[in-house]
Amino acid sequence: SQYQSPFRSRFFSICILGKNLSTNANMLSAGSQGQFPITQNVTVVEGGTANMTCRVDYNDNTSLQWSNPAQQTLFFGDKKALRDHRIELVRATSQELTIRINDVSLSDEGQYTCSLFTMPVKTTKAFLTVLGVPSRPEITGFTKPAMEGDEITLTCITSGSKPAANIRWFRNDKEVQAAKVCKRATEVNATGKSFTVRSSLLFQVDKRDDGVAYTCSVEHVSLYKPYLTTEVLEVHYAPQLEITHSLIIPQEGQYFKLECVSIGNPIPEPVLWSKDGGELPDIERMIVEGRELTITTLNKTDNGTYRCEASNHVGTSFAEYILFVYDPNALGQRGPDHALIGGVVAVVVFITLCLIIVLGRYLARHKGTYLTHEAKGAEDAPDADTAIINAEGNHVHAEEKKEYFI
Repeated sequence: SQYQSPFRSRFFSICILGKNLSTNANMLSAGSQGQFPITQNVTVVEGGTANMTCRVDYNDNTSLQWSNPAQQTLFFGDKKALRDHRIELVRATSQELTIRINDVSLSDEGQYTCSLFTMPVKTTKAFLTVLGVPSRPEITGFTKPAMEGDEITLTCITSGSKPAANIRWFRNDKEVQAAKVCKRATEVNATGKSFTVRSSLLFQVDKRDDGVAYTCSVEHVSLYKPYLTTEVLEVHYAPQLEITHSLIIPQEGQYFKLECVSIGNPIPEPVLWSKDGGELPDIERMIVEGRELTITTLNKTDNGTYRCEASNHVGTSFAEYILFVYDPNALGQRGPDHALIGGVVAVVVFITLCLIIVLGRYLARHKGTYLTHEAKGAEDAPDADTAIINAEGNHVHAEEKKEYFI
């Protein structure tokens, strides 16, 4: 029982050896598959910080290396190879190599390479995208002040964006439609890395544009919120005048005031008052204070045309008011308005006649129907008894045949 065949021992040894060889082969295969660098693309805003990470799942102490788009070695393991104070080591292990690029510029953009020095060398690419931040917009073309009727062009400019920024215009709080934007242009800067964007508005100004705020809004993926620049348009225009009065029916002995309301830019000063083409006749009763003309005690001699006139450097304008002073006694003796009363009476009579006509036609229609049904068949009867019988017999068919008188 203690005897072992040499053949059996040799066979057992061969099986164990085969099993070990198979296990080692599987481990080598798994290691070969895990020995492959893994990276990710990175996007960063110009002036920011970019972390570039390269990892491997399995590494048998093989070195990792980062290279820039110009194929210059940045770090080989934990050894710095390129003299650039902006680039520093974050982490270096057998399974990870992470570096940091500070104060990133547009020239740093490109394809970076992570290499694993196996046989053969394995590499993986990671693209670094750098967003160019646009400058704050500037609005040119404002002429202060603009004259009513002038044609002006407002241009908004922003530079340094990558990709190209988008510009929108607002008039006060309402966006200007794209169809009214006369020109939009995008230019590549001298470096070839960023863009300058221009957008222009062309329009003819009038007094409604005075005090209006025009805003240029720059939008870009690198901005948390848009950059805004606002300019307020000043428009000079000729005066516009209107006279308001304190009484609807001015009467003798009353206090009366006229005011010359004016708009214009610049504000027209002073306001000149006149009556019937000449000076005010009674300066003791007619008092001028700024834009107001006050007549302390009205009388019939105040009847006439009053004019206020104002001007600025753009032009001159005037407004007129015709004053008629009523006699309060004559107004008190006025009787009722006979024309108004007569009109009301006429309307009432007309409506009454219309109702009578409509009611008459309605009654006539129903009466004619009744007579026709009662008389049918009776008019040809030889005596009264036959007429009644005929009338009653035909009454049954009254609903089938009707005759109406209109």
